[in-house]
Amino acid sequence: MQNDLYKKEKLSYLFSKRVLDIVCSIAGLLLIIPIFVVVCILLKIEDPRGPILFAQKRVGKDGKIFKMYKFRSMVTNAEELFHSLLEKNDVSGAMFKMKDDPRITRIGKWIRKTSIDELPQLWNVLRGEMSLVGPRPALPRELPMYSSYDMQRLLVIPGCTGLWQIKGRNSVGFKEMVELDLQYIANRNLTIDVKIILKTCRVLFGSKEAF
Repeated sequence: MQNDLYKKEKLSYLFSKRVLDIVCSIAGLLLIIPIFVVVCILLKIEDPRGPILFAQKRVGKDGKIFKMYKFRSMVTNAEELFHSLLEKNDVSGAMFKMKDDPRITRIGKWIRKTSIDELPQLWNVLRGEMSLVGPRPALPRELPMYSSYDMQRLLVIPGCTGLWQIKGRNSVGFKEMVELDLQYIANRNLTIDVKIILKTCRVLFGSKEAF
């Protein structure tokens, strides 16, 4: 009886979460059209030949691969330069972040600082590949470094934001991020999701941890 009640509560939450994702992603995509236009113009002025959007393969729920979209904030050959920068990683564990990454363009630094580069992910949310709140979507190259414990992050749909972002973002190491993700997965509900979304909004005005 209790298990049936738990399943109903879980299904109710997942349905409500999906409705929230659809409504907010549609509203967000419509509201930020002016920002899209400005960023597109700036990116083309800085690099007329480079693409505006950057599509990167990410790992979704249950290991399903999808393309995650962002405004391009790096030079066009950024992926080719990646291996030469591995030893300069500023965070621990199975992810790469570099504060003074030479691949980032001038406009890229600004849109990363304000998290504007993440806005196209609303399209991924609308498509159901991502949620507004959830674990950071992993890169395929990171998975070989995952333990069976870390793999639990893939039990739910990845999100645009989560506990890792509002509690330190890039200053949080991989192990800490995993613990925060699993904490979220174990306790998630609509109230927690809304609180995380509201706290994340402050990132758009410039986070000291964003790079």
